[in-house]
Amino acid sequence: MVKSAKKHSSAAHPAPHSGGERQLTPEAFQTVAFLARSLSDVNRLRILYCIRNGHKSVSAIVEELGLSQPLVSHHLKELKHSLLVKVERKGPFIYYELSDTRVLDVMERLNCMGRDLLSRPRVF
Repeated sequence: MVKSAKKHSSAAHPAPHSGGERQLTPEAFQTVAFLARSLSDVNRLRILYCIRNGHKSVSAIVEELGLSQPLVSHHLKELKHSLLVKVERKGPFIYYELSDTRVLDVMERLNCMGRDLLSRPRVF
């Protein structure tokens, strides 16, 4: 599964706002699902946002977010496995940073989409 997340494919072209028809391959669906699972936890989203301006240690993330150290470590492990964060060791300290800042754009777009959808009248 990680293999497909690393691969960059032109399967999702044209660009989102080009007006052309989009075609996603089965591999693209797997990649999207892989990343969506990683982004489906509020604490992981908060951690990604916390490290948006550069690398931070686990203790700095714990302090800023008010979460327990084991919880932050667990989520950082998941984010590392999903390739969304990079890890750097400096002496006894380990620092985490975003591996790709486009994740912030994805978060913002999902937020806008969610607000738009929730503002519509609901008919069930």
